[in-house]
Amino acid sequence: MTLKKAGNIFVDADAYTELASWHEQAARLRREDPVHLVEAEGFDPFYALTRHADVFEVERRSDTFLNTQASVLLPSAVYEEQRASGLELKTLVHMDAPEHLQYRGLTNDWFKPAALRRSLEGRVEELARSFVDRMAGMGGECDFARDVALLYPLHVIMSTLGVPEEDEPRMLRLTQELFGSEDPEFGGGKDRNQVMMDAMTDFYAYFTELTEQRRAEPRDDIASVLANGAVDGQPLGELQRLSYYTIVATAGHDTTSNALAGGVEALLRNPDQFAALKNDPSLLDNAVEEILRWTTPVRHFLRYSTRDQQVGDTTVREGERVLLSYLSANRDEDVFEDSLRFDIHRADADRHLAFGTGVHFCLGAHLARMELKYFLLELLPRLDRMELVGPVEYTASSFVGGVKRMPVRYTFN
Repeated sequence: MTLKKAGNIFVDADAYTELASWHEQAARLRREDPVHLVEAEGFDPFYALTRHADVFEVERRSDTFLNTQASVLLPSAVYEEQRASGLELKTLVHMDAPEHLQYRGLTNDWFKPAALRRSLEGRVEELARSFVDRMAGMGGECDFARDVALLYPLHVIMSTLGVPEEDEPRMLRLTQELFGSEDPEFGGGKDRNQVMMDAMTDFYAYFTELTEQRRAEPRDDIASVLANGAVDGQPLGELQRLSYYTIVATAGHDTTSNALAGGVEALLRNPDQFAALKNDPSLLDNAVEEILRWTTPVRHFLRYSTRDQQVGDTTVREGERVLLSYLSANRDEDVFEDSLRFDIHRADADRHLAFGTGVHFCLGAHLARMELKYFLLELLPRLDRMELVGPVEYTASSFVGGVKRMPVRYTFN
């Protein structure tokens, strides 16, 4: 395969369904062309950054590499249709300073470690136990990805946001359509852009109604914060408010569910690691970091250069864009020894970039860690054994993805 074809792994959603092959091509790019110009049909050109050092450095240069509202890699035609329709998201990941910090401040206190321990830790522990109980009642077999990992983080974030439990299936469907529209299973064979547009329209309708409810009767939830919040003394604009709801509702569970399913898969494929973690719960915090490094549910973001500047040995010109490949950076052999091996004892697992770094560090990082830790803390002591009993399938998605099917058999003690 030529280097040019290797670069297509970033635009071909199906490439992410064969992760071993994807990582083989990414490793080649790290060695031979780590700031790789991708010129693919249907996409505006971009440089794919595959090394940890380059991704980290660009993240730190948030003043000269901007997010903009085009922070996710999409075909040019999709962006054009979204702009023409007026249904563009403007979430925290689409904002730059000073706007980003102002809007982040609205919910920042909700997601601080001390606040999470005070307000959510007991609830997360309770939900983790209930979902392990649910596994125990499934007769010793289930699709762990669909039956457990997909639903547990969904319930956590929706209860925090203020979405009633009966509306969670709707939120799950819309999340899959918005983040997984490249996958035919979630797109339903429809035009990708139409799937995304329909999902955004439905999100907007739902959260417009929720806003009206929370303005009339505020509660102790994030929906009330957003419905009644202000920036610089002014109420949130409709686009910003509805986009905020959407990013909390989607990124707040889809990423964690992918990390949980992929983490359990990695443990099952490495029985020594599984046994070590089961026998020594003190390894759990580090195991969570290795799971995040290994799965990297958010595969990329884009940044736009505001001036001519160096990235590695390449000059990125003003107006050009770079793709931060977190999935590749987290396998960088210059940072992580034996990087293609899953290792819960890895001393530097926390150097991963699964949550980004700098001013755009993931707002929900501490909650995600808490959810992963408590689920494994509940599951592992109760298991006698657990094994894969069928092929594991992965989402066809270049943005957010991971395991979508994982049949398992298990016995509880």
